[in-house]
Amino acid sequence: MINKLIKGDNIEIMKSIDENYVDLIITSPPYDDLRDYEKKINWNFEIFKEVAKEMFRVLKEGGVCVWVVGDKTTAGNKSLTSFKQCLYFQELGFKVYDIIIYEKSGTGPPHPNRYFNAFEYMFILSKGKPKTVNLLKDKKNRYGGTSTFSKVTRREKDGSLTDKGKKIINEYGVRTNIWRYINGKGFSSTDEIAYKHPAIFPETLVEDHIKSWSNVGDIVLDPFGGSGTTAKMSIKLDRKWIYIEKVEEYYKIAKERINNISKIKTKEI
Repeated sequence: MINKLIKGDNIEIMKSIDENYVDLIITSPPYDDLRDYEKKINWNFEIFKEVAKEMFRVLKEGGVCVWVVGDKTTAGNKSLTSFKQCLYFQELGFKVYDIIIYEKSGTGPPHPNRYFNAFEYMFILSKGKPKTVNLLKDKKNRYGGTSTFSKVTRREKDGSLTDKGKKIINEYGVRTNIWRYINGKGFSSTDEIAYKHPAIFPETLVEDHIKSWSNVGDIVLDPFGGSGTTAKMSIKLDRKWIYIEKVEEYYKIAKERINNISKIKTKEI
């Protein structure tokens, strides 16, 4: 099952995976019929609950699940399906370790009566305390490399101040929990075939999560494998992977992408 593309029902396939087996899950389910694939996949809250249960079961203690979702607006009312799902994850035993905003550019024309919607939620769910947290330090500090103007002090438990002296400001700091990506054709992926899928992950988004919540050799699962971006980036970053997808045409897209990246990796070796 490791490093394989698997076509079929994700609930049934995950049932065949051992308990506490995978280190990281990165996925985006169909949600609120915002994309054409809703017609190809039977999806509702009861099915979601079964998927969620299996993800919790196969995830290792200390493992992380990245759940990328958005909400539909109908007659001026947001569904808030994403938050209903998040609350159910907590009921199962997941901790909501963080909520990261996926800020998108190139998302289409604005709505005439609402502010332009340019984000989705990325719920960072952990099974217990995360065993791997590699915070990305790519936020450029304005005064990086310079000394603080005054001495740095630290307040101790007894209320006294400890003089830590002046500090050199790092050139880069930890990024915020708003992650911005340019999406759309030519930006999300260099693979032309990937755009045959209606909603692909930006490759850099998946790369950033793999680096943040896993280490080399860890197992990464995507139960809604889609165009295969999670599997592709796992290969590039030397992680093991499991891809599951029910829709035949999406499976074929992923197969071609994985074959191409595997050839590149083989040449590099």
